[in-house]
Amino acid sequence: MTNKPINPVRHRPKVVVVTGASAGVGRATARAFADRGDRVALLARGGAGLAAAAEDVVRSGGEALVVPLDIADHKSVDEAAVQVEEEFGPIDIWVNNAFAAVFAPFTEIGPEEFRRITDVCYLGFVNGTRAALRHMLPRDRGAVVQVGSALAYRGIPLQSAYCGAKHAIQGWHESLRCELLHRRSRVRVTMVQLPAVNTPQFDWLLTRLPHKAQPLPPIYQPEVAARTVRYAADHPRRREYWVGGGTTATLLANKVVPGLLDRYLARTGFDGQQRPDPADPSAPGNLWLPADGSDGRDFGAHGSFDDRTARHVVQPWLARHRPGLVLTAAAVAAGACGALAATRLRERK
Repeated sequence: MTNKPINPVRHRPKVVVVTGASAGVGRATARAFADRGDRVALLARGGAGLAAAAEDVVRSGGEALVVPLDIADHKSVDEAAVQVEEEFGPIDIWVNNAFAAVFAPFTEIGPEEFRRITDVCYLGFVNGTRAALRHMLPRDRGAVVQVGSALAYRGIPLQSAYCGAKHAIQGWHESLRCELLHRRSRVRVTMVQLPAVNTPQFDWLLTRLPHKAQPLPPIYQPEVAARTVRYAADHPRRREYWVGGGTTATLLANKVVPGLLDRYLARTGFDGQQRPDPADPSAPGNLWLPADGSDGRDFGAHGSFDDRTARHVVQPWLARHRPGLVLTAAAVAAGACGALAATRLRERK
């Protein structure tokens, strides 16, 4: 009798929708799902970025469907969901990730600009989730992943509109999750809180700062975020995931000493979010038009900070062992904040 090798269980290709898929975290997330053969619908405005993202998906082993739209237009999002179901089949996973921002003090952001960021970064997530649930709830299956941020809990200077949108997503997400639990639905919603990520957004966002924008370190590669988003989509029972030590430390410090963190960010948050290079007033912005619309440029997934980024994080191991690690991190955060407070007291004397 011959011993035949046991074939591993093959992954059933899933139908995945990713918004903001033309660049950054969305682009990396689309590739992450394609790596295992999923059928990925790519939703965004930028034509060049979407075309290149589709090539990435096919090259990685998946199938791609390009759906150009503005995520702030709820009718277009509803129509996109119908198109995906007609061409790819029932949607298994919907990832909300679309992004827009203005780097400026609140008093220098116009009302229309603030509304536009809210429409994209908050209501765009609402639009995507509503469209997904319209198809998932009757089948009683599916997962929706909200790509969040440490800024969903901790506001920082110069990003008031974006922070407000992420805070809004957090509160709305909790409300929606409670409603789904109440109806005992098997449709799951979860949220992934990201750290600073090396994406092209810092080269194309609208800024009124004297110097080029940059993320507050530590900075992670978009593939780190993408792997966690994919893990969360496969394990959506957890209400949220925290990615990276910076996110964990920030959120815990905000719980322990939020007022002290206010003062710390007031001192460091302005210079810390600017590079030495002067800002280019003619740089493309993506607030009203896609950044690749003027010259057909594909920005890809990575930004300008490859030499300063972390490529790995202990995820999903961190997610499985989070309770004990949170207690440890809380003690460390409390100690660090205590040391900072002592330093400030010495400075005053």
